[in-house]
Amino acid sequence: MNTTQCIRRSNCRLCNSGELELVIELTPTPPANAFVKSNRVEVEQSVFPLDIFFCKNCSHVQLLDVIDPKILFSEYVYVSGTSPLFVEHFRRYASDVVTQFTPKVGSLVVDIGSNDGTLLSFFKKAGMSVLGIDPARKIVEEANRNGIETLGGFFNQSLAEKILVSKGPASIITANNVFAHADDLEGIIQGVRSLLAPDGIFIFEVSYLADVIEKTLFDTIYHEHLSYHSVRPLRRFFAQNGMNMFGAYRVDTHGGSLRGVCQLADGPYSDDGTVSELITLEQIHALHQVETFRNFARGIEVLKYELNTLLEQLKSDGKKIAGYGAPAKATTLMYHFNIGLDVVDFIVDDSPLKQGLYSPGRHIPIVSSYQIEKQPPNFLLVLAWNFAEAIISNNQNYQKKGGQFIIPLPKVEVR
Repeated sequence: MNTTQCIRRSNCRLCNSGELELVIELTPTPPANAFVKSNRVEVEQSVFPLDIFFCKNCSHVQLLDVIDPKILFSEYVYVSGTSPLFVEHFRRYASDVVTQFTPKVGSLVVDIGSNDGTLLSFFKKAGMSVLGIDPARKIVEEANRNGIETLGGFFNQSLAEKILVSKGPASIITANNVFAHADDLEGIIQGVRSLLAPDGIFIFEVSYLADVIEKTLFDTIYHEHLSYHSVRPLRRFFAQNGMNMFGAYRVDTHGGSLRGVCQLADGPYSDDGTVSELITLEQIHALHQVETFRNFARGIEVLKYELNTLLEQLKSDGKKIAGYGAPAKATTLMYHFNIGLDVVDFIVDDSPLKQGLYSPGRHIPIVSSYQIEKQPPNFLLVLAWNFAEAIISNNQNYQKKGGQFIIPLPKVEVR
């Protein structure tokens, strides 16, 4: 492991306890979005540990190995707006927030990790003043070209104070699929507290640990995702940092996510009971016990056996297999299940930013869907399995010609 690129912390990032126990060891991988150009295919990429630790003090589940975020995010290639499902999700998200909290026209909405500004575009249409913050240079440029004012960089208290001076306090701060990405969560919350209006709200969405465990969604574990959140340790964390988590809701993105709603400790909103409901659910599912994660690790190995048995049989029968979707999660799955060019000929992805590149570490070519017509495989392994229904629906001609889809998670199935 390159220690200049990756460091291992020794304490819990929510409660700072050193009482940490290793519960899951996945195969080390390169950064999950470290796609390479053709001139780098022969260069072996560095891999880093994917070890999951359980905090015995607060029960937070996390990676301790932290890759330099500049390596992970400065050349980020995921763009929210390329996914129709996520565009619709963000449209409903903005609509729900505006309906529930009725911010005044012109109120400031700040999105931390705003990507191409898809979510903010809907707040803007609702009459809000919007500002995005994102470290991915090219995506920041695109967002600004599209009329969504976006600052390049990482959100912290210093940046929050600059925004406060130039824009005034924020009525709404959002952080979607990024609150799991940051190592310094206290620093983010200090910035949120500095920038948030007295009656403002902080809303975040993260992959929900209850769904990860229940559905064996182990491929959501990769280096960008440092934390695997559940409500009980989060409520304690926010309380310790001067904030009150008064709402917690399950949403269906990424195979199962958590939307948390917070305010300043003396904010005006009443607890709606959803936080306690989910904490009770977590207790029922034993999310705060070490043995739960040992069982989870055993479930991963069962899935590995089932999928590898199927793929080996298909290859021995002379079948051609391609992948569909090149999400970050595919890197974890392909490494831990040992899937490479000997199994998958190419990977189809709908994002022009990924087409023409090669997958992290395995260096499988990423191509457009035209390749399915040009070189139709017998089977498409749906690596973006959380979009399986949409992918199958959009490729009915392939299916009518005899092509089949392999869905690897939450259970192995062929359609």
